[in-house]
Amino acid sequence: MKKFLLFLVLSSILVVAAGCGKSDSSSEPEKAPVKEDEVVTLKVASLIPPMTEILDLVKPMLAEEGVDLDIVVLGDNVQPNTALAAEEVDANFFQHVPYMEQFNSNNDANLVPVTPIYFANYGVYSKDYDSMETLPEGASIAIANDISNIDRSLALLAQQELITLKEKEGPYYTKADIVENPKNYSFKEVDLLMLARMYDDADAVIMTPAYAAPLNLTPKSDALLTEGVENDFAITLIAREDNKDWEPIQKLAKAMTSDEVRKFLEENYDETAIPAF
Repeated sequence: MKKFLLFLVLSSILVVAAGCGKSDSSSEPEKAPVKEDEVVTLKVASLIPPMTEILDLVKPMLAEEGVDLDIVVLGDNVQPNTALAAEEVDANFFQHVPYMEQFNSNNDANLVPVTPIYFANYGVYSKDYDSMETLPEGASIAIANDISNIDRSLALLAQQELITLKEKEGPYYTKADIVENPKNYSFKEVDLLMLARMYDDADAVIMTPAYAAPLNLTPKSDALLTEGVENDFAITLIAREDNKDWEPIQKLAKAMTSDEVRKFLEENYDETAIPAF
């Protein structure tokens, strides 16, 4: 009888212990290991060629690295940064660093450059005049209306001594910094994506090759003035501070600075998109 009671006690203890062990296991499940062949989706916002074309070019390269590149083409030059800051996309590719810095300042954002890809050199284009000398007194010149590109446009004209700017006191030049304007140019500020349309309405337009290309204009053949590559305005892959070192973004940066991309730009865009790597 004593042996039988001892057996019941021991059995009860084992049942309780087993029940406790099972409860602990279910409350703290182990995480499944990440599979080596797992595909990661990387969402990148962009706007127009050659930006979108570069992303299309590297998409197969990233697929071989286990990264599914989801290219999100947006309709204006505000949405890509807004989407990135809101973590709706992982990176974007459409802008230069001064434009990014302006967005950060205005929106308390933490976007950061990953790597520069190409220089899209600014040029001055005119439908009716073949040189800056023939632009008339009081000629209207269309420029982008964001502060970083106003700075860039004015600096280009100042470099050619067509206007004089006072010493820069802040990060950007504005029209208020013009101290000499011998031909009384009138500057029309328009949205970046509207610049090409101003080609018919203004005496001249200052814009990058991406916006001149739909008009069949190139810096080499058609621009009255062009910008050099010694500047901070390379079109750059941008991410956030929290994800800039994420492996898929670093793989994208490597692919976008590959020999294949360099060859693509040299063969298809000549002087309009000069590799920055």
